[in-house]
Parts: sequence; C-alpha cells; structure tokens
Amino acid sequence: QVPLVESGGGSVQAGGSLTLSCEAVGIKYSLYCMGWFLQAPGNEREGVAIISTSGGNTTYADSVKGRFTISRDNAKSRLYLQMNNLKYEDTAMYYCAAVSLSSDYCLTFNPMSIRYWGQGTQLTVSS
Repeated sequence: QVPLVESGGGSVQAGGSLTLSCEAVGIKYSLYCMGWFLQAPGNEREGVAIISTSGGNTTYADSVKGRFTISRDNAKSRLYLQMNNLKYEDTAMYYCAAVSLSSDYCLTFNPMSIRYWGQGTQLTVSS
C-alpha cells in the first residue's frame, strides 16, 4: 500500500489556481515533516515547499514564493498545496513527500532525506 496518495492535479491556464491534496495512509502522519516536490521531464526532482510537523514552520522554493502555500491537517492526515498565479514553467509531476524521522533537518529539500514518496499528480499549465 502506498502511504501517500496525491490528488487534485490537472490542466489549468496560466494565471489560474489549483489545490493539490495528499492523503497519508498507514503512517503516523503527525510525526513527519511533509513536503511537495516537482519533476519536469528531463529534470531532476526538486523541492517546492516543506512544512513542519505542527505546521508552524514552512519553507518554499524561490520560484514559488508568494504564489504557493503549503498547509496540513493532522487530524485528517492530509497535506495541501494551494497554487495561485500559475505559470507555464510550473508544469510538472508533483509529488507528496514525508521527510525521514532520522533526518537532521525538517525543512529540507534534499531528496535523500525523504522516507516516503507519493506516486505523483500531473499539473499542466497552458500559456
């Protein structure tokens, strides 16, 4: 069973908005720092946003600051990514991720620090 399941991807025009959701199943969700990564064709996976266990601390990639908001609901074991003012270059597969409990840092974009990955949801932004 895949512990992280994303939903909410789709096609949207530039300037539009979309919210991605990730449901955690079978893990102690509230213990994990959580994040979103993206991967465009031919590129490496890169971090978009990370949120601490309580939700009180976040970090964002420079490319999405001011446009994307990460949030979490520990009672529902869900993670969200609200994306506004979408750009063509945001087009990618988006992955939900749980940072390893043994990681030295919670707010890390290092893919090697990720314990669980979702299967991804595709976002396509048309210009």
